[in-house]
Amino acid sequence: MLKEKIQALAESIHNDVVSLRRHLHQNPELSFAEYQTSAFVKSQLDTLGISWTAMADTGVVALIKGDKPSDSVVALRADMDALPIVEVNDVPYKSKNEGVMHACGHDVHTSSLLGVAKVLQALQPEFGGTIKLIFQPAEEKLPGGASIMIKEGVLENPKPQAVIGQHVMPLIDAGKIGIRSGKYMASTDELYVTVKGKGGHAAQPQQNIDPVLITSHIIVALQQIVSRVSDPKLPTVLSFGKVIANGATNVIPNEVQLEGTFRTMDEEWRAEAHRRMKKMAEGIAESMGGTCDFKIVNGYPFLVNEEQLTERVRNFAVEYLGAENVEDLDIWMAAEDFAYYSQAADACFYRLGTRNEAKGIVSSVHTPTFDIDENALKTSVGLMTYTALRQLGN
Repeated sequence: MLKEKIQALAESIHNDVVSLRRHLHQNPELSFAEYQTSAFVKSQLDTLGISWTAMADTGVVALIKGDKPSDSVVALRADMDALPIVEVNDVPYKSKNEGVMHACGHDVHTSSLLGVAKVLQALQPEFGGTIKLIFQPAEEKLPGGASIMIKEGVLENPKPQAVIGQHVMPLIDAGKIGIRSGKYMASTDELYVTVKGKGGHAAQPQQNIDPVLITSHIIVALQQIVSRVSDPKLPTVLSFGKVIANGATNVIPNEVQLEGTFRTMDEEWRAEAHRRMKKMAEGIAESMGGTCDFKIVNGYPFLVNEEQLTERVRNFAVEYLGAENVEDLDIWMAAEDFAYYSQAADACFYRLGTRNEAKGIVSSVHTPTFDIDENALKTSVGLMTYTALRQLGN
């Protein structure tokens, strides 16, 4: 049967995939600079005899077509970039690029998709349809590699009926996956605010226009956008994580810089909230004698898992892993540029468990101690292959 063949192949190449993952982990590259990573992916595809096309500078796209007749097309996506984090893990495959680390598991995604390619090559005589392999740059940095790949035609020629992606999840045990249908991850926008007043001696506030006080009012008042304007049923987050008022104990500065993030799951409300935040902040500053420059940098859209496709993927996961190894997820207010695929095509984005408490592998993504239980690579390769072939109708 198809499942048993894929499981056996995933098991047989597991050590190879581990080696691929460790090579990538040792040689991480930042967003839009994945030149060696891209070259490595191309060389691996060349070794397999799989033709590829370069896109978005460092992106790579490959096609594997089954020998049986079928016009169905499924796209599988992996991202390749790393983060500006100093790794502190004491492992043989520790990052060699000081200050850069695969702390979000993109090395897992890329090595897994290369493993999928190897399994599909072995099964090529036995399936019909085309699998498009998308090795994407720059998930971690705006405007997001996915947006560029889409603009350059990654979802055309041939056009996939579905786009499927996976992402490591250290909250889920290795050997399991998590999935959610419908709205899953939030849009994300960056807020850059400059509040200007008139600085001076802190003992003479009547002679100044205090931008610190103005900024304080703005921070508190803007939360009304979430608590009193937003529909309570619609997830919305507004957080400020950076405030710079470069004065002193007895010095009121001329200006304050404020940075934050706005996240939600509805594009109409997103645009309306932008307008309201800007108007409110500027109005508060003006009423207190200052000015406010409220800049919004639009980030990724919200990610929606198309319901019928996601239900099929969930069923395929149950078939392949067993129902006890498929978990239902809640919405998550983090963001992912896979959202661009979900806005342009039927898409499904699920979570790959990588946790192993017995081995001490429990750290969150985006931390200097993040690592995975490499047994998860068997699950990632096997399930993605099985899902793709089942989605194609095999």
